[in-house]
Amino acid sequence: MARRYDPDRRQRIIDAAIAVVGERGIAGLSHRAVAAAADVPLGSTTYHFATLDDLLVAALRQSNVVCLDDFARWVDGIDPAAPLAEKVARLVEDTLTGDRRRMELEYELYLAALRHEAVRPIAAECLDEMVRLLGQRIGDLRTARTVVALVDGLVLQHLLTGQPFDPEVVRAGLAGVLD
Repeated sequence: MARRYDPDRRQRIIDAAIAVVGERGIAGLSHRAVAAAADVPLGSTTYHFATLDDLLVAALRQSNVVCLDDFARWVDGIDPAAPLAEKVARLVEDTLTGDRRRMELEYELYLAALRHEAVRPIAAECLDEMVRLLGQRIGDLRTARTVVALVDGLVLQHLLTGQPFDPEVVRAGLAGVLD
């Protein structure tokens, strides 16, 4: 039987893995589920990704590209003379009023690093790049790391609790911490 030329297969498998995690969570990720979602033979998933951790790494890398692009655009828009607390509160607000499914997916992949050691360096790379980008803009890496942690914590808490976002409370709290 002749092989079918399919140069996009690996990418379709990654896209399918992201879709499966988005629909079913990390617990629903399997080579079989991804093969079905990508419409490829099961052997194709294991050919390109020997383990589920390999597949998770590829999915998180792809998700990180989108996340970092968005973050870089936000950082570029920061006026270094403006209060940072205001900009951070706006970022959290924009994130929470954006695509909730996308945020849930990003955090699902990001938090997979807790149980999948192979994924940890990929999550750490993303965080370090966010700190680097923000640190260059504001001139202080320690503050940048604090801001990245605050944003993560605030977004995650709101996603988990479903409580309405109150930008004034966040602005006041951030101003106390950052300024």
